[in-house]
Amino acid sequence: MGGISVPPKYNFVNNTEVLPHIVQTGECQMQANGDIQNQTQVIVIGGSIAGLLAAQTLSRYFHQVTIIERDHLPKQPEFRHGVPQSHHLHALLKQGQNILEEIFPGFKAELAAAGAPLVDVIGDFQWFGWRGLHPQFVSNFQIYLCSRDLVEHLIRCRLEANPQVQFVQGMVTGLLADSQQNVTGVKLRILKGKEHGTTNETEQSANLVVDASGRNSQIPKWLTAMGYAPPEETKINSFLGYASRWYEYTESLQPGMKGAMIVSQAPDRKRGAVWFTVEGNRLVLTLAGIAKDYPPTDEAGFLEFAKSLRSQQLDSTGASRYLDDFIADAKPISPIYGYQNTENCRRHYEKLSHFPNGLIVLGDAFCCFNPVYGQGMTVAALEAVTLDRCLQQHLAKGGNASYLPHFSHTLHRKLSKTVDVPWMMATGEDFRWQSTEGGKQNFIDRIMQYYTDQIILAGAENPKMHQLFIEVFHLTKPPTAFLHPHVVMIVVRRWLRNTLSHKFISSRSLSSPKQLLTQALALSRPKDR
Repeated sequence: MGGISVPPKYNFVNNTEVLPHIVQTGECQMQANGDIQNQTQVIVIGGSIAGLLAAQTLSRYFHQVTIIERDHLPKQPEFRHGVPQSHHLHALLKQGQNILEEIFPGFKAELAAAGAPLVDVIGDFQWFGWRGLHPQFVSNFQIYLCSRDLVEHLIRCRLEANPQVQFVQGMVTGLLADSQQNVTGVKLRILKGKEHGTTNETEQSANLVVDASGRNSQIPKWLTAMGYAPPEETKINSFLGYASRWYEYTESLQPGMKGAMIVSQAPDRKRGAVWFTVEGNRLVLTLAGIAKDYPPTDEAGFLEFAKSLRSQQLDSTGASRYLDDFIADAKPISPIYGYQNTENCRRHYEKLSHFPNGLIVLGDAFCCFNPVYGQGMTVAALEAVTLDRCLQQHLAKGGNASYLPHFSHTLHRKLSKTVDVPWMMATGEDFRWQSTEGGKQNFIDRIMQYYTDQIILAGAENPKMHQLFIEVFHLTKPPTAFLHPHVVMIVVRRWLRNTLSHKFISSRSLSSPKQLLTQALALSRPKDR
């Protein structure tokens, strides 16, 4: 394999900076005492986007990475049974696209070559908020719009071209462990043929096992069988469901627009929708309902649900089409698909004081979000960055790939910090609804949620505030950007103006400063938007 060099560090500060160029080589780069170690092996459970990105990262440190995936993997960007939500709209956020471009140079060009449209998120996209249509202008905040199938396909093609990565169609049935209960590999059932007609039980050893098997991860059960405590789980469920359909895209459907979003509003407006164009001259439309107000999957019910959103499409310009009229003119190219498995679930592996060496958990197996907020693929990319950083630190301390003591605990603590912001954003939205189960926001979270509401409301009037919200939503800026003094001043001025001009506040109707303050605070609650 020749000489080795320490791989360059990702410069990713607070999950908000664009990554510098990453040196790409086909060589294992983990070093110890100046020499390549004897063949080091990694097994990744699950060929999800999180699993694929972890495999690419690990291939820079280990000699062989094996991805074990139950599904037959298609050769084209197509649906597979292990990802039922791929029938629905997916968003690869701006930060996710930036990271993938650094991990796989030329990735954005491949999206373009596949027909993914490049759009201005603000100029080409209508955002119907609580106060109607938000400002539209040329922002140069651009992303490619595409299907999840295309993203996974392009990443998988890169992995298939990596000589250090191999795919095995199979199902992991358990973990292997040594006498100290450290993980040393997996038990698996090799699945042969698309219909799984024949199987072969076997075992595979590894220096590291990575669980990226998703929401239905078996690791908690396997840990219990090994004598370890399973992780605590935090589950937040707003009982949101959605229904999606794919259509042929023509410019005449909504001239000049590449997408639109109609947002819900607690406590009464439980419904929302989003559509945008993707590769192949298609558009995908998703209708969503919270608190078990699920959109129907029959033709008449789907259209009627869309029609109910007319009151939320407030547009003083008159240039927008009602969503139900839009649907009536579009040519469908798919059935209507429903999906209701939208619970946020966070497994707190970082809190376990005892955990086996040789095993790490990431992706949805570590923390999964209500998918309607479009964070999943980007969080998977952020986790790959975190994994790389932790391996860098392990290497810097003189470690090697054949022995990773305490690495699991270190990584899980770092991953917990990585998912903190998207978790706060997703659960904060779900906590708006009284029907949400699984916990309550603390006082600080409620204050931040209210303050964020003021940012959103200000964005309906102020283009710069709208763009700031979009940048935080796409994870290119941290939520702390909302606390910049200039932003705080805009929010405070708006709050004072709206509160003090309210029709119920006048010097005649209020007899004391204390009463004035009480009335102002009451009027500023989130319910009064």
